[in-house]
Amino acid sequence: MSGRRRSPSVTGNRTEGTAMTSTIDLAAVKARQQQTWASGDYGAVAARIHLISELLVEAADLAAGATVLDVATGTGNAAIAAARCGCRVTGVDYVPELLERAHARAGAERLPVTFATGDAERLAYPDASFDAVLSCVGVMFAPDQERAAAELVRVCRPGGTVALAAWTPEGFIGDLFRTVGRHVPPPAGLRGPVEWGREERLAELFGATLRDLRATRRTFVFRFTTPDEFADFFRVNYGPTLKAFEAVDEPRRPALHADLVELARRYDRSTDGTVRIPAEYLEVVATRA
Repeated sequence: MSGRRRSPSVTGNRTEGTAMTSTIDLAAVKARQQQTWASGDYGAVAARIHLISELLVEAADLAAGATVLDVATGTGNAAIAAARCGCRVTGVDYVPELLERAHARAGAERLPVTFATGDAERLAYPDASFDAVLSCVGVMFAPDQERAAAELVRVCRPGGTVALAAWTPEGFIGDLFRTVGRHVPPPAGLRGPVEWGREERLAELFGATLRDLRATRRTFVFRFTTPDEFADFFRVNYGPTLKAFEAVDEPRRPALHADLVELARRYDRSTDGTVRIPAEYLEVVATRA
């Protein structure tokens, strides 16, 4: 394999999207993101939602022996699921601490997955390198959404598969981000990550570069004993909420905690005294044009 090429424009809105982010220090945004995802214990969160990756890989219908790239792999949920299908898998993430966990997990299952440090917006692979490109609630956090979408397409061979899972704006995680954002506003000028959970946004990002796109709204259920356990679990383990608590002054932290507890109560669908929180996400499987 030899030299990468420039990322192609994937939509007529590419110029508009680039203009929106051109005045933002994206390097600084990514540096903060890396610190955020390295904090807490995202592996504890990923362990709870591994079913999303299993369903995504099943929907992608990967062939044994296929070359697969899992972008923003985190602790390797989708990469490991693809490896169980007999695929030759590479997982890429820009947080080395998460990759260490991913490598240990794959090793424990004796699955030959390659993990590498890399940026979803500048993938270090030539055009058409992979039969399938996956991302499970990962690439959605790239600050330059247009560039990240272009890279997913670029490294997938024509006729290959692109499969994504992203939390929806209308769902629980979208509401979680809005709740936290009332206390610690997100960077101005960036599209929210849950925009990847909108079919209209995906059409803007990918345009005609993908065909036969199948989008399915699914629900993952978070389960906790109490609303307070949910709030404490996300405060300690989930980087975005952990960093939000660190960012607010000590006297304001109880208010953020109370809002998270109320959020869990509002979404709770349990009838047995525990907590069951349905969280909607969009599962997308498409063919590279």
